[in-house]
Amino acid sequence: MTLHDPQIAQKEIALHAHDLLDSLAEIAPESELAAARQTREAATRHTQGSYEALFSPGSVKGKLILAVRFWLASEIGSWLRDSVLHGYYQQRSKAFVAPELTPALKTAQAHARKLTLTPVSAQASDLQALLDAGWSEDDIVTLSQLTAFISFQSRLLRGYRLLAGQHVDTPEAQAVAAGEWHTQPRTLSGKRAPVAFTQAELDWEPWIAAKVLSDFNVDEQAILARFGHSESDYFRLLGRNLPLLEQRTLTDKGIFYTASGLPRAERELVAAVASKVNGCIYCASVHARKASQLSKQPEAVQHLLDIAPGGDLTQGQSPRWQAVIGFAARLSSTPAQVNAQDVALLRDQGLNTLEILDLVQSAAFFAWANRLMLTLGEPYWPQE
Repeated sequence: MTLHDPQIAQKEIALHAHDLLDSLAEIAPESELAAARQTREAATRHTQGSYEALFSPGSVKGKLILAVRFWLASEIGSWLRDSVLHGYYQQRSKAFVAPELTPALKTAQAHARKLTLTPVSAQASDLQALLDAGWSEDDIVTLSQLTAFISFQSRLLRGYRLLAGQHVDTPEAQAVAAGEWHTQPRTLSGKRAPVAFTQAELDWEPWIAAKVLSDFNVDEQAILARFGHSESDYFRLLGRNLPLLEQRTLTDKGIFYTASGLPRAERELVAAVASKVNGCIYCASVHARKASQLSKQPEAVQHLLDIAPGGDLTQGQSPRWQAVIGFAARLSSTPAQVNAQDVALLRDQGLNTLEILDLVQSAAFFAWANRLMLTLGEPYWPQE
């Protein structure tokens, strides 16, 4: 673990005992936002649990030691232009001996940078480079999860600070639009690949081996079965860090499967919007389909999917959906562009604090999900 002081491990445990984002966002205890986060208690608790699964001393396995994790998190916060999160992780990293920037660590740093800034540009060769540098498959999954989680955490923090009336960074202005996506007709293994966004069902295959179900012990198999993950290559791949996968799944459920607040159809719409910004055809196919079914507006959802790279994702939508889509897109861009004016547009459409919180959390979660799907494997048509 390479700590300056053996007592730091206990200090780190104590640090993790509170809600980190509550502190960083400076949320007033009696505010509407605090009440809304309490209403979404499962999402709040398991977001913190995901952080602890990555950054608690007991979470460390393999070569991705805690000193490296905090250093990488600080780097990611800087790439995201998130001064609050960068400052937090930079401070945490000072408790450790600075990691040596070896060739292996440079390869991991490059991978994390690509996941953060341009996940759609990832290729199978990036994972092979990590393997060649000496990182294990388990290490690669944890590295990818860590990077994607910080992208999620940063967008939550920006949304929370806006709702709390706190200052947020003002990054260089950029147009927020539909992103590029993969158009190669075949996957690495030769399967027919989708070349456009679709509401049809797709499959997905990993670029490194998913863990075989029999390699999980009985208790671990029970966790996978609890969430219906036993037969999924994607989830058995993420199962290479099962404690984090469990917390991530519970965070997902706490965001998307709850009563009141933003209608479920619009949470699914927001997931599709984030996927359009990031260029993730697979995630968009799942969540656009759900948005269509729940909203009974399949044409409007398909119109969103059909927007070409660089196009305005809000065009042709109702005023409410324009506000929702615009906010989700601006939060999903890198660096995030969403600001107080975007919150005001949502208020003008009648959204209350709980509904806006649901929107923030739904979009932010797909900063995490898209980055895993795009960088650990690729979608294909199941008919072949």
